[in-house]
Amino acid sequence: MVTHESSTTILRKNKKVLIASLTGSAIEWFDYFLYGTAAALVFNKLFFPMVDPVIGMMLAWLSFSLTFFIRPIGGVVFAHIGDRIGRKKTLVLTLSLMGGATVMIGLLPDYNSIGLWAPALLILLRIIQGMGIGGEWGGALLLAYEYAPASRKGFFGSIPQAGVTIGMLMATFMVSLMTLFSEEQFLAWGWRIPFILSAVLVLLGLWIRKDIDETPDFKAVKQSGKLSKTPLRETLKYHWRQVLIAAGLKVVETAPFYIFSTFVVSYATGILTYEKSQTLEAVTLGALVATVMIPLMGLLSDKIGRARMYTVSVIMLGIFIVPWFMLLNTHTTWGIVVATVIAFGILWAPVTAVLGTLCSEIFDANVRYTGITLGYQLGAALAGGTAPLIATALLAQSGGDWQPVAIYLGITVLISLVAIYAATRSRHCGALHTEPESLS
Repeated sequence: MVTHESSTTILRKNKKVLIASLTGSAIEWFDYFLYGTAAALVFNKLFFPMVDPVIGMMLAWLSFSLTFFIRPIGGVVFAHIGDRIGRKKTLVLTLSLMGGATVMIGLLPDYNSIGLWAPALLILLRIIQGMGIGGEWGGALLLAYEYAPASRKGFFGSIPQAGVTIGMLMATFMVSLMTLFSEEQFLAWGWRIPFILSAVLVLLGLWIRKDIDETPDFKAVKQSGKLSKTPLRETLKYHWRQVLIAAGLKVVETAPFYIFSTFVVSYATGILTYEKSQTLEAVTLGALVATVMIPLMGLLSDKIGRARMYTVSVIMLGIFIVPWFMLLNTHTTWGIVVATVIAFGILWAPVTAVLGTLCSEIFDANVRYTGITLGYQLGAALAGGTAPLIATALLAQSGGDWQPVAIYLGITVLISLVAIYAATRSRHCGALHTEPESLS
């Protein structure tokens, strides 16, 4: 006879695991988004002042984008450790690496102090950040997913995803506080404070994770003697289709995200007539709504099915691309708030809520860390960090016309719709076809 535990009971039993997964994810993304916000507001002036302002902004975005091509490398390295040694040890390494690089960025001299060494060291530290986040996401996700009961995979898998927007909220809030200083103070030292203070958060995250045991799935694989000796080789040889599917699923989650949350800062304040405070407040409100929506959508996906939720959300997101630009071009506070809350907070949230679980369900446990990380980071490299760079280039080429950027976003929607179609027809994706009622 199958017993059914209530959501409250399940949550209480696994509270420590969910807190560890969420906290680490939030800290990692806090560090990461600090750089994105600073790239939009500061780095072009402090580290790339030797060129035209538009070129300086593109170079700042390029330094942001480069790490997305490093993330798959970091992902492969740490996923290998995660599939061979364990999820917990890997998460300690990735958090330490990411946090250390972030603090060093806050202490880095600018171009006027050390010349070309400043942008060179900035890029080096950004690469180290990319290595850390490349391995962190998969571990944080699997910590939650592999502890989850079958009836709550969607909800548990959405918790580390909420860490993305929580980290973004913390980063935006801290930078917003720093902008209360004068422009001269903010550029001179104000922007550095959040980077340096991240050291406190990293220590907190490591302390929370120290008592977490390995996941049941990893323990089962280890006890069965089925640990993969070469996870990367096995994944590329036998699971390459699933890697491509995971990358395709990621495309529409990552490109619109960086457009709606990061690129919009430079677009609204540079091309349009918005103040920095207006833009940051709109993004903050959108992130707040998304933070609430993500776990709710994860819970709902356990009832209606993840593939269905993903498909409907992606289609709705595609439909809203043009209205998003039209609302921004009203040059009004209500326009940017409505645009950001709907696109970022309501339509993007269900996509990210189910993405991790969708990816996890298409890989076997012995190569799951490597598989989801490789697919996720490949998708991020192709469509994530490059999104603000591509959008800025398209705007410059078109003289500020937003339509080429809208077409670019539309292409990402089509790619991910193809990916979910392939996922639901893959023989490895049985979990996607399971009726929600049978999981509960």
